[in-house]
Amino acid sequence: MIPRYSRPDMVKIWEPENRFRIWFEIEAHATDALAQRGVVPASAAQALWKWWETNPSIDVAAIDAIEAVTKHDVIAFLTWVAEQVGDEARFMHQGMTSSDVLDTCLAVQLTQATDLLLADMDALLAAIKTRAIEHKFTPTIGRSHGIHAEPVTFGMKLAQAYAEFARGRERLVAARAEIATCAISGAVGTFANIDPEVEAHVASKLGLAVEPVSTQVIPRDRHAMYFATLGVIASSIERLATEVRHLQRTEVLEAEEYFSPGQKGSSAMPHKRNPVLTENLTGLARMVRGYVTPALENVALWHERDISHSSVERYIGPDATITLDFALGRLTCVVDKLLIYPERMQKNLDRMGGLVHSQRVLLALTQAGISREDSYRIVQRNAMKVWETDGAESLMELLKADPDVTAKMTASEIEDRFNLDYHFKHIDTIFDRVFG
Repeated sequence: MIPRYSRPDMVKIWEPENRFRIWFEIEAHATDALAQRGVVPASAAQALWKWWETNPSIDVAAIDAIEAVTKHDVIAFLTWVAEQVGDEARFMHQGMTSSDVLDTCLAVQLTQATDLLLADMDALLAAIKTRAIEHKFTPTIGRSHGIHAEPVTFGMKLAQAYAEFARGRERLVAARAEIATCAISGAVGTFANIDPEVEAHVASKLGLAVEPVSTQVIPRDRHAMYFATLGVIASSIERLATEVRHLQRTEVLEAEEYFSPGQKGSSAMPHKRNPVLTENLTGLARMVRGYVTPALENVALWHERDISHSSVERYIGPDATITLDFALGRLTCVVDKLLIYPERMQKNLDRMGGLVHSQRVLLALTQAGISREDSYRIVQRNAMKVWETDGAESLMELLKADPDVTAKMTASEIEDRFNLDYHFKHIDTIFDRVFG
């Protein structure tokens, strides 16, 4: 992942040193369990932990140099550790296979990454909630197909986003539980050369569950679901980012990204204030979703294992989590600093001569005894006059002058159907459902 879209805490999870440290803990815990069962000498496990307690630096370059010869990363690591620990290190990896180390390590890394992502989600949810409550009753126009529909509040827009990300968080918690499994089952997963209790011991030490049946690898449906969950969260990011981008359009300008002192919007046009952060978030969301298909394709491995999934996961594990971590952090800042313009929202609400209240008049006419078809025709013919005059005509005044309407409704009754507050009478109910 490129540094531009990376944050250090998430990057550290995927750095070689962290990976090798996890590998060592897997091997050392397994050696502990083997020693407890008399398979290897107790001194072997003690030697490993004694060296580890010195907090040794991991010589990544030296391990890479060994791998350049062995063409095998786990063997290169074991060789390097043996050089540091001495003769007792020969008892490492007894009955294990490389996938035991690699897959269990990936599970640890993904759970570490998920814990950061969950913290990101919590920060985003807190920011959205704050702004939603702030604008709980700020009137704005709801749009369908990009066209004025009926009034909503800006707080309601944000409440919807909160509910969506809250669902995303629940899915991420479930994905974490599903991905957090340990496999120490040996070649082809039969435990022929290692006791299942060793796997249980390692899993317990690393905070993982045991994989019920691992073949020689942890089944990749788990990983597919995990990355699919990241993709859905990315789509939610894009949805909110796209909303901000539309609201920032000059013709709308109901909200916009914070524009900091000294910031420049265009190299050619000094007046520009562009939604660059939310446009960037749209692009980052596309990248995260792009990692979902390879994860799905990794499910179908040959027989008990192959390594066609390996190169894929070396990309998508770091890139998907690093990108999503950055995107969630950026979106939190966008929401927190979002400039919101209630006056412009009201101006846009009023722009089309009251058309947004047409449904209330339609319903009133049907309740007054006119068929739905005729009621629709009466209201629509007046509404079209407003459209044709670009809002210069008032729907309320046109209805008051229409004998088909006044035959069933008084002027006061017509005016009552243009009450903005009517649309917000259940906002408290919606907020209670979302925020409790």
